[in-house]
Amino acid sequence: MEETSRLLNVLRDPDEEAGLAPQPGTGELDALAASVRAAGLPVNLVIDGNLAALPAAVDVSVYRIVQEALTNVLKHAGPARAEVTIGCEQDTVTIEVTDNRTGQPGNGSPHGGHGLAGMRERAAVFGGELAAGPQPGGGFAVPALLPLGGGRSPGEPS
Repeated sequence: MEETSRLLNVLRDPDEEAGLAPQPGTGELDALAASVRAAGLPVNLVIDGNLAALPAAVDVSVYRIVQEALTNVLKHAGPARAEVTIGCEQDTVTIEVTDNRTGQPGNGSPHGGHGLAGMRERAAVFGGELAAGPQPGGGFAVPALLPLGGGRSPGEPS
């Protein structure tokens, strides 16, 4: 449990909000998956398409959505496996993080955090959507779709 707690602290970089550190992007997804595996959660990462040409803000958001979804699996799924699939087409990026948890999800963190609401907000900035919920037959899924070039500008009314 202590190891998981340390990993969760590493995954949620305190400098993120302050903007002091370089923001991670999709180029660091392999390292993220390796860190989660090291914490004891088997993760399969599949990337279909070229993520190198993503706009910087989308690139960071894809990484952060995957990071938060995997953090939630570590926190709430108990013994499970995670699948991360990212697809990049000409005008959209799709993200799907699933797990095969068999037990009941754990209680949410008493300290709050970004969680599902934060992931939804990240998707909404680009005019995208994110859903999250239990899968038929067990497990939990976090699918997201981010259109490329169709979001609101920062500060633009919603």
